[in-house]
Amino acid sequence: MLELRGVDAAYGNIQALHQVSLRVEPGEIVTLIGANGAGKTTTLMTISGLVVPRRGEILFEGKPISGLAPDRLVRRGICQVPEGRHIFAELTVAENLDMGAFLRRDHRQVARDREQIYHLFPVLQQRRRQPGGTLSGGEQQMLAISRALMARPRLLLLDEPSMGLAPLLTKHLFEIISRINKEQQTTILLVEQNANLALQTADRGYVLENGRIVMHDAATALRRSPAVQSAYFGI
Repeated sequence: MLELRGVDAAYGNIQALHQVSLRVEPGEIVTLIGANGAGKTTTLMTISGLVVPRRGEILFEGKPISGLAPDRLVRRGICQVPEGRHIFAELTVAENLDMGAFLRRDHRQVARDREQIYHLFPVLQQRRRQPGGTLSGGEQQMLAISRALMARPRLLLLDEPSMGLAPLLTKHLFEIISRINKEQQTTILLVEQNANLALQTADRGYVLENGRIVMHDAATALRRSPAVQSAYFGI
């Protein structure tokens, strides 16, 4: 579904990605782990069109997408849930969900999708008339994910979904991420600070260090790797 081939990206004179190559197959959850500043968020932003690669190629469903505007990528089926959530704080929960569907014209299906979201996250239905800014951190993260799902993505990019959340809520959120993958057949590329939990959830993983992919394998194999355990599990 998604393939990066030798992608370089930079902010001005500072190169953030060096020859990054990775792939995501349809139906997978693939995780990208690494320390702060390793280039994980830059990788997602480059895929979603917010950063233009300086070199290399990005393919989505076999077609090149490098340099396309973010709205065109949403139309093609790629949506990103950004680090820090970035919901519309003054809009209600329901209005935030409507913003996720702003490119769609199938209004009846939009209404059905909204009901599915409320089934997946019942608390959002309870809070649907509240401004997004009044929600708790966990509820805002649920809203950010739901807003992206309202665009009906085939590929969902999740950037640090557990950031700032309590462990119990994080566990619940990752259970829902697995449900989204299986029940809605949504392919997911996941960036996550909790490497152990990410690898428990994912099918495969990539390790990014200083803007370079240094390891990739099945998630179960990476969890057993002494190098990964030492660097990210504190073992």
